[in-house]
Amino acid sequence: MYSVAYRLAGNESDAEDVVQESLLRVKRGLVNYTPGSLQGWLARIVTNVFLDETRRRKRRPQTALPDDPDRVIAGGPGADEELAMRSLPDHIQLALAGLQEEFRVAVVLCDVAGLSYGEIADHTGVPVGTVRSRVHRGRSRLREVLR
Repeated sequence: MYSVAYRLAGNESDAEDVVQESLLRVKRGLVNYTPGSLQGWLARIVTNVFLDETRRRKRRPQTALPDDPDRVIAGGPGADEELAMRSLPDHIQLALAGLQEEFRVAVVLCDVAGLSYGEIADHTGVPVGTVRSRVHRGRSRLREVLR
């Protein structure tokens, strides 16, 4: 869940917030869960939380308060964060973050989460052809940026 959230959000703190909210939704939705692809179900929840948060931020922009470096406690990276950082180099993560949201969601769900086009279509509510197009365009734009 963290890996998908990190790839979608592009930074650690937002990814942690997305995972936290996703886990709350998982807890509430477990009653209605029908056995199937657990990984797909979790990826869909993470994606929906990310999209909801993105829409919320567009409606209510906020300015962050400056950090007080004297009050910050330095800690080591968590296991999930370490794995996510090892999986994709920084320049690829930056390229992903630069993609439009619709392309980034499709590429992350396909290439990072390993979902099929059909599963991505179900999660995002768009036709399979649109998913294929978005994955293709997203990958093409990543190639252009990474050259």
